[in-house]
Amino acid sequence: MDKNLLNKILITLAFLFAYRILAYVPVPGVNVDVIKEFFNSNSNNALGLFNMFSGNAAERLSIISLGIMPYITSSIIMELLAATFPNLGKMKKERDGMQKYMQIIRYLTIVITVVQAIGVSIGLQSLGGRGGEQAIMIDLNLFIAIAAVSMLAGTMLLMWIGEQITQRGIGNGISLIIFAGIVSGIPSAIGGTINLVNTSELNFLVVIGILIVILATIGAIIFVEMGERRIPISYSRKVVMQNQNKRIMNYIPIKVNLSGVIPPIFASAILMFPSTIFQASTNKYIQAVYDFLNPNGYMFNFLTFIFIIFFAYFYASIVFNTKDISENLKRQGGFIPGVRPGESTAAYLNEVASRLTLGGAIYLGLISTLPWVLVKTMGVPFYFGGTSVLIVVSVALDTMRRIEAQMYMNKYQTLSAVGL
Repeated sequence: MDKNLLNKILITLAFLFAYRILAYVPVPGVNVDVIKEFFNSNSNNALGLFNMFSGNAAERLSIISLGIMPYITSSIIMELLAATFPNLGKMKKERDGMQKYMQIIRYLTIVITVVQAIGVSIGLQSLGGRGGEQAIMIDLNLFIAIAAVSMLAGTMLLMWIGEQITQRGIGNGISLIIFAGIVSGIPSAIGGTINLVNTSELNFLVVIGILIVILATIGAIIFVEMGERRIPISYSRKVVMQNQNKRIMNYIPIKVNLSGVIPPIFASAILMFPSTIFQASTNKYIQAVYDFLNPNGYMFNFLTFIFIIFFAYFYASIVFNTKDISENLKRQGGFIPGVRPGESTAAYLNEVASRLTLGGAIYLGLISTLPWVLVKTMGVPFYFGGTSVLIVVSVALDTMRRIEAQMYMNKYQTLSAVGL
């Protein structure tokens, strides 16, 4: 293996290891046993889903218990604003403007993190264990201040780790952090399933059914994620003659799932945000909203499906800008056979992308909700959703593609260096 690629892989693993270490650093002044007992009794609702995305850091009330979700939420807000206000969208496209854009996201992440940390801290004051122990062992006002600072520092560290992985490692840092958090809970999930089978709370045939659903989900994800539509491109004779020694791509690849794993992550972040704030409230109206957004209920999964459809179209329009592609194609002397360059090309690409996005959006919605429906009908006493499987498989495929691309790039650099 190339030394440069090996270093990138080791850097990625080192940062992910640091992330897992942070998951075991609790906020000062909290009774971890009471928190863990509370999460164990709420493993099949919004708290169980939130705990899974945080890599079980929430049940320890770690300094990173809010996970990377505040950063994702602020990114959603900024993406919506950039699509609404042209000046902000223009800032995002410029090189210097992109730095300001990312800085605004960081500041917004700070605000969201502080609000969530204060909400969680206030909610913990009414939380107690079975033996009468209190979750907060110090003065409430002091604990709120300490928790807000600790969780803010933890979220900022996670954001920094994600950026470092993206710049210096392999793969998308934020996606890999979520990936590592979900994967870290697999051993305990397997152990818990075995215990349920041993205590006759779960039938062995149901476990076989769950495995079939998981394998079918993984197969469907791999099949769709590898699928793409290739739009043929022709170049004028002059361009071909000028680039005889260069490889000119003769097609535009359009993936079936243009938006990747972003729509399920965005949908989960939005639906879990009120649950995080309202989880310990005693107000009956707030509790009604909290129960309404229970991920073990049909309404939560219906809303997840709707949000995924929306974000699939929204994010696909951002990552696949047909106007920019048509202008670049015209500038390079390329054209789609039978389609006029310029606006006609943009309209054609937009039509093809819209049809593919419809199929991709429905696929994402079904993958994120259908496994839950199937498992629910089996009477499984814990939460299981396709969103986690989708994220794990998609991030793994994307990371493998990046490693393969890095290997090919290193091979070409070696051949050019020796004059071949």
